[in-house]
Amino acid sequence: MRWRFPALLAGSFVFLFPFYYMLIGSLQAEPDPSVGGAFPAPGNLTGENYAEIDAAINLGRTLLNSGVFTGGVILGTMVFGVLAGYALARLRFRGRGLVFSLMLLIQVIPFQLLTIPLYVLIVRSYGLADSYLGMIVPFAINSTAVFVFRQYFLQLPGELFDAARIDGASELSILWRVAIPLVRPALLTGVLLTFIGPWNEFLWPFLITKNQELQPLAVALSNYLTTVSARAANPFGAVLAGACVLAAPAVGLFVVFQRQFISQGLESGLKG
Repeated sequence: MRWRFPALLAGSFVFLFPFYYMLIGSLQAEPDPSVGGAFPAPGNLTGENYAEIDAAINLGRTLLNSGVFTGGVILGTMVFGVLAGYALARLRFRGRGLVFSLMLLIQVIPFQLLTIPLYVLIVRSYGLADSYLGMIVPFAINSTAVFVFRQYFLQLPGELFDAARIDGASELSILWRVAIPLVRPALLTGVLLTFIGPWNEFLWPFLITKNQELQPLAVALSNYLTTVSARAANPFGAVLAGACVLAAPAVGLFVVFQRQFISQGLESGLKG
């Protein structure tokens, strides 16, 4: 027991040190990639790196692009995930088990394997290159979210749905008025888990967008590294500044909602 606190302290230090080093590096006027750079002199701290990366890639625009891309993916994941999860959990139809098995099989197929056929389909067949919709469509349905919602819907008492059907409620009405209010923890979990993927996604937006006005922050940072950074006064600090801006929303969401994660975990443990 007496070693628990030092062990947790050491673990938290190891986990948080990369974030600290990234933040300090983004504020250094002169780059110092050595270990000593983690403890710079006060005179070497500045905010010019953020101004430099903003002038190069327009942080506001790229953040907006990332937000639109991520928001569209979250919306699609929630809508289609809830509908498919409810159907697989509560509706009786022929081939339901086969559909669920195929959905699980999809999860073992890496996205990189589907990149080329998706690119041909989205760009050549649908003509959605250089568009938000072209970025969003391949991620709009998430099999993991469908699985999570299905498991939550299966845990609900069947009597609730039977009573609603006896009262004449339609399936969509039952879903909206009975099922969804009871699975709010799953909705929050789905939003937070879905957010990380598209917010940090690089490969697909890089392939689908050639117009810099539509590129999200992750792609813009990569373009900065390959084209502009060689002429920058402090490319190391500018890239770290962009990385801090990219990481800030994810860290902020975790800090805001960590209490709800903990409370939901405790409630599920008590119910079990």
